[in-house]
Amino acid sequence: MYFYHKIFYMTLNCEKCLIREINSLSVIPSEEMVNISKHKKPLHIKRGEVIFSEGSSLKGVYCLRNGKCKLTKLAPNGKEQIVRFISKGELVGHRSLLSNSVAHLTVTALEEMDVCFIPKQDILDLFKKNSEFSLEITKSLAEDLDEANSSIANMAQKNVRERLAESLLFFERIFGIDSEGFIAVTLTREEIANAIGTATESTIRLLSEFKKEGYITLTGKRIKLEDKVKLQHLTEGY
Repeated sequence: MYFYHKIFYMTLNCEKCLIREINSLSVIPSEEMVNISKHKKPLHIKRGEVIFSEGSSLKGVYCLRNGKCKLTKLAPNGKEQIVRFISKGELVGHRSLLSNSVAHLTVTALEEMDVCFIPKQDILDLFKKNSEFSLEITKSLAEDLDEANSSIANMAQKNVRERLAESLLFFERIFGIDSEGFIAVTLTREEIANAIGTATESTIRLLSEFKKEGYITLTGKRIKLEDKVKLQHLTEGY
């Protein structure tokens, strides 16, 4: 573990970082990234740790170097609703920062991860001075909005069984699989239930049904998709 973190901190020059190539920072010239590198702060986040909470005032954005997070919103009844999942390479917090508002969501680590905190002023300076960066951030916000609209439509139009099938396919697509073919993220049954908008008991029952029907394999909290064609058919309503 010590060796890993030593390597992590030795490779944190932003201008040489490969992770930034898959987010909006990819358009920033290396010479400008030197300044970001001087000001950013590397953080190690433990599983279950909150990076920032809904309603908090953000002082910057977070770049996910590795790991996975869930973005949640508290419903009026006090129940947590999972709005989105994100993984390495993504920026979080830029929406609230640019709109000068408090955080709209809570971001929680699903596993141990490393992130880089970039101060607010550095991001605002880039947004004002670099038109390409401004465009990339705007595109990112538009994509987030499209994804949110799709999620709302799915909640309204698909039944729980269809939503679960779609979510399982989505988890594999964004998180990938491990060496044994299981989805490379560990989610509790409650987290899956919160993601598809149903009760935990219903999720447990449906997962058991999917297993009996040969669509998936379950080993503890781990899930392997065995018949993605049939799962896709389920998402389409047949």
